[in-house]
Amino acid sequence: MVFLLSKLLPLLVLPLGLSLGLLLLAGFTRWRWPLISAITVLWVFSTGVVSQWLWRGVERPWQRRSAPSVPTADAIVVLSGGRHAAPGPSRVVEWHDPDRFLAGVELFRAGRAPRLLFTGGQNPFRKGLAPEGSLYLSEARALGIPADAMTSTGPVLNTAEEAREIRALLPSGRRRVLLVTSAFHMRRAQRLFERQGIAVVPFPVDFQARGSWAGSPWADPLQWLPTASGLDGSSRALRELLGRIVYRTW
Repeated sequence: MVFLLSKLLPLLVLPLGLSLGLLLLAGFTRWRWPLISAITVLWVFSTGVVSQWLWRGVERPWQRRSAPSVPTADAIVVLSGGRHAAPGPSRVVEWHDPDRFLAGVELFRAGRAPRLLFTGGQNPFRKGLAPEGSLYLSEARALGIPADAMTSTGPVLNTAEEAREIRALLPSGRRRVLLVTSAFHMRRAQRLFERQGIAVVPFPVDFQARGSWAGSPWADPLQWLPTASGLDGSSRALRELLGRIVYRTW
């Protein structure tokens, strides 16, 4: 129930849910201002410039780094969030986003830590899908990572549980980790791991903000038009900000 509420309640204040609420208010009251407000909210948060501005805010101050440039640690920790169940009787689990997994393997191969730890993220409403950590272990073995150098936590539902389970895998006095997760998620994850007494060296990946070297989104006329991807990006960035409020991880 807690997991379900954590997914449903933010929808009430994110752009789409807020706009739907305003439209319902306009329908029941015949007032014009809720209708105008709903259209404005949808338009503004559907533009690429607003989406990119929000992503830059939640991903600040992180920048993408190369594996050899980071210091060594006791372990590399890769958080879940990259696989999904594909349709079909073969029960194939495809990559949704491999950035976290590939970065963890890259760090291990670069000799940044002697252990590679995965977390077993699992959605309780997708019972047919194995915990992600077990899938990562299988993929890593196929890439030649020694089985005795890596392990995974049991099933976990959120970042707070990931931090507690990883702490249990780390011996006392050897709790300095290279933490691999999406850039927008890094600040919250880092704070939660540090509360477990784990020293964190951040290694953010999966950046959503466009690098300035590729050109400013403000100068791109297409970024001023409303799109479904712009609304999705804004909503995901705002959801992360809500998560930081709930977990007090500013």
